[in-house]
Amino acid sequence: MLENDIPQQIESCKIVPVVTLERAEDALPLVHALVAGGLPIAEITLRTEAALDGIRATAAMPAALVGAGSVMNEVQCRDAIAAGAKFIVSPGLDEGVVTYCLSVGMPCFPGVSTATELQRAYNLGLRKVKFFPAEAAGGVAMLTAIAAPFPKMKFMPTGGITLENAGAYLQLPLVFAVGGSWMVKPDLFRDGDFGRVTEIAHLAVTRLS
Repeated sequence: MLENDIPQQIESCKIVPVVTLERAEDALPLVHALVAGGLPIAEITLRTEAALDGIRATAAMPAALVGAGSVMNEVQCRDAIAAGAKFIVSPGLDEGVVTYCLSVGMPCFPGVSTATELQRAYNLGLRKVKFFPAEAAGGVAMLTAIAAPFPKMKFMPTGGITLENAGAYLQLPLVFAVGGSWMVKPDLFRDGDFGRVTEIAHLAVTRLS
């Protein structure tokens, strides 16, 4: 098991903004905007060519915890860690990614949505995973049911999470955080108005704390 305070930092934040960057130069002001709004954390997804440069630009920020999301394989995992990512998030359970992360002491949160995947994650040594796609997979009711045989597991629901439904997940003792993109959608800062991100992040922190 990982002896690492990053999972505790994520749990303290409660909300993990899931960022898809169109331009690498937006990464630094965007993360600064999240910090100003009370969310000193970001998961930059490897869905665009700007992602790794965005991670490099923000990884050294002392006030923020920046990780990589949508990590599909071990090669991407290594690239993200080399860029400075402090945690790894995957949409599904890839044993190569998990094994590599465990070998280097890197916190990783693979996505699971079935009992089989959850059992595999547990037997690989993980105790915190992503529940994805949370709403499409059945929401709070499904998460509660699937988690019942695994009392030592905790979850980060992601996928369809909004300001309106995040609280229902965070009330569950088995949830350590939620992942969401509603406060970091590209149209919010496409014109450089990062103040809107700060406002929405602050609202989320205020309502969900």
